[in-house]
Amino acid sequence: MKFIEVRWAAATFLLSCLAISAAGSPPDKKEKDKPASQVVDSGSFGVFVKGQRVLTETFSIHQENGTSVIKAQLKEAPGSEPISQKSDLQITSNGELLRYEWSQPLGASLIVLPNNDFLIEKITPAGSAKPAEKPFLMPSTSSILDNNFFVHREVLTWRYLAADCKPENSNLKCQQGPAQFGVLVPQDQNSISVRLELVGPEKISIHGAERQLLRLNLTSDNFDWSLWVDPQDQFKLIRVAIPADNTEVVRD
Repeated sequence: MKFIEVRWAAATFLLSCLAISAAGSPPDKKEKDKPASQVVDSGSFGVFVKGQRVLTETFSIHQENGTSVIKAQLKEAPGSEPISQKSDLQITSNGELLRYEWSQPLGASLIVLPNNDFLIEKITPAGSAKPAEKPFLMPSTSSILDNNFFVHREVLTWRYLAADCKPENSNLKCQQGPAQFGVLVPQDQNSISVRLELVGPEKISIHGAERQLLRLNLTSDNFDWSLWVDPQDQFKLIRVAIPADNTEVVRD
């Protein structure tokens, strides 16, 4: 097993507060005492291509009566007013999809809903094109990783750490090797398999200051990304590197 030093409070947060841990875990007294609505994370990511900022993603993650709600919106350039895309992801306390919505101002939108052993994607194109439906033979516990929404990568990272890493004393022990996840990419109308693996602590520069973060590798047959999260701040996603696209994503 890989062995990573983290604060106990952060590890406990992953397993009890994010509402994405393994199914069947009964809530303890502290869980029952939590308020009905709780902000888990909020902020924005800057998306840079060859050093030039091209997108800003503003996001929030909060819990409402056991349901995690992940909202995000994109603006295409610094200072631009129109919002280019919006998304709203809702999952249960055991990680099952309740509903996913995506939309853009031109009128295009989509909704993903679970239906028995399927995920059903309902697509409404912009203009006069007819709506369509597309089924995917995937369980409701499948993750959503839509295009450009990096907060979805944060949620997947938390899910991986909660499922594959266990707190012991003041430390976190993670299983050796990558974990595999089936995910749906709604804008591409495609399902893929991705792998996520904890690499370990690294010192990197964020906004000119050196920070000790945890690095993970997110890969599939078609991409290879590096993610960095902060073990001292509830494993929040801080940076993403996509070398093949000369792209870097940094929390503002």
